Amino acid sequence: MKTFLLALAVPLALAFGMAQAAPSKAAPLPSDSIYQLNVPLVDQQGRKLRLADKRGKVQLVSMFYTSCKFICPLIIDSGKAIERSLTPAEQQKLGLLMISMDPQRDDPAKLASMFAKRKLDPARWTLASPAPADVRAIAGVLDIRYRQLEDGEFNHTSVWVLLDANGRILARTEQMGSRPDPEFVAAVRKALATPAAKPKR
Repeated sequence: MKTFLLALAVPLALAFGMAQAAPSKAAPLPSDSIYQLNVPLVDQQGRKLRLADKRGKVQLVSMFYTSCKFICPLIIDSGKAIERSLTPAEQQKLGLLMISMDPQRDDPAKLASMFAKRKLDPARWTLASPAPADVRAIAGVLDIRYRQLEDGEFNHTSVWVLLDANGRILARTEQMGSRPDPEFVAAVRKALATPAAKPKR
């Protein structure tokens, strides 16, 4: 699947009518950072966080739901395959964040069960749920399409999105499976090798 760059033309805070995230002590967020979306999350340990808390480390981000039997496990497998294609030093610089599109059911206990079942590394992986009202905004900034079906399941985009250390979208792939998209892996490696640039004041 072809990897491609994305650019956001306007600040996300304005695009979605959300309050701007608190700026870092070092520098304000870039206007095209998805971390401008100041939405609360709760992770698999019940800890509260916000998207901007992931600032400072290259991230792979996707969306999923824990009751998904086929596609979402494949997304996790794909994330693991990308991890395996990196060196140990590269792995230490990477974070993987999966955000639930089904927060009404995906409470911390469900997330923790999935985390343990899939044997995810807590040094890199985070499973998190937003408030139900924030799901569409998160999907929007990540360009993930989803639709809930009558039986409670979801049709949705299967994708990993690459963010730089300041939350700017660099690339994405919809190629899932045990053989990761080589173009996407190359983009991940490039991002990991690039020092985080300080945004202009």
